[in-house]
Amino acid sequence: MITSKPLAGALGAEIEGIDLTQEPSAVDYEQIRKLLVEHEVIFFRDQDVTPAQQKALAESFGPLQTHPAYGTVEGFPEITILESTAEEPTKIEAWHSDMTFRLHPPLATVLRSKIIPERGGDTLWASMTAAYEDLSSHMQQLLDGLKAVHDFRFGFKESLEEPGGAERLAQAVEDNPPVEHPVIRTHPESGKKVIFVNSLFTTHIVGMKKKESRAVLDFLFAHITTPEFTCRFSWEPDCIALWDNRSTQHKPINDYFPAHRKLHRITIYGDQPY
Repeated sequence: MITSKPLAGALGAEIEGIDLTQEPSAVDYEQIRKLLVEHEVIFFRDQDVTPAQQKALAESFGPLQTHPAYGTVEGFPEITILESTAEEPTKIEAWHSDMTFRLHPPLATVLRSKIIPERGGDTLWASMTAAYEDLSSHMQQLLDGLKAVHDFRFGFKESLEEPGGAERLAQAVEDNPPVEHPVIRTHPESGKKVIFVNSLFTTHIVGMKKKESRAVLDFLFAHITTPEFTCRFSWEPDCIALWDNRSTQHKPINDYFPAHRKLHRITIYGDQPY
């Protein structure tokens, strides 16, 4: 029987009672989806799944997306490899939601651990539902109805500035022009409102002067990291984190250099935020 153990007050739960290396039933997948919407990020330990089994879990939510900037697992173009080594350390350090530079950002992300440092390398998640609900009614009214621009170029500026980076990512830049999303979106399953701007991809709020936009965004970027809105997961090999990309942000803690860390990620095609 599938059970959940909450990790923090705002979000997060460890899931037990299911072996994802065996073919889950339709009922199992339905329960996992309900737990995801309820807890916003859920974790499974000791799950030595194959790429095909990871893909099957992701596909239970809907069609899958690919990512234009990362290498993939052979035979599985949907599974991107997130790897940090002493020679090529990770560049992602900011709080963010995945791929909000897309018109249809991911519904959810399935991240599977392969190689984990002996110490360090945890990941933080924050509930954008809790963050929105903690705002004053005046701030909620100010933000409701506003739109912000999300830009692939902005999120991958370090990679674009590397030697050969502009050439390597030229097609990705062409395929992903800036898009507008609401600053506050409504979650299509829970019906709750959530904050939907992030410091990695959001450049400015439409219709505001530059200083006004910067002040509002800086406030929101600081607000979402309030400890009461967050949970923390300590990775081991063969763990799976499944998070709702519509209602959370996450941040890797890069405190393990020069150790090796490797994970496999799949993102699931989502709706257009409203």
